[in-house]
Amino acid sequence: MSVMVTVEFNLKPEAAEGFLDAMKTTLPDTRAYDGCQEVKSYYEAETHSLLLVELWASAEHQQAYLNWRVEGGMLEAIGDALAGPPVFRTFDIRDDI
Repeated sequence: MSVMVTVEFNLKPEAAEGFLDAMKTTLPDTRAYDGCQEVKSYYEAETHSLLLVELWASAEHQQAYLNWRVEGGMLEAIGDALAGPPVFRTFDIRDDI
């Protein structure tokens, strides 16, 4: 079953532009990952918050992707830019509602 995942990154003001630049090279790999159907990015400059809205073929596909990123050290690499831990939420897509 397809899922929508949101990921919110609250960034340190002094690190925000560098983080956004890094995402420009990171997100193409995300979009090309098996099971990823779409990734949209939304940025709120006032709060230095980046919201990713991702559509995945299944929760398992998204989890495999996240494991790949963790094993590759990405979460450690971005840690200094974050004001707090990323917030992940997973929603089942309900076309019947």
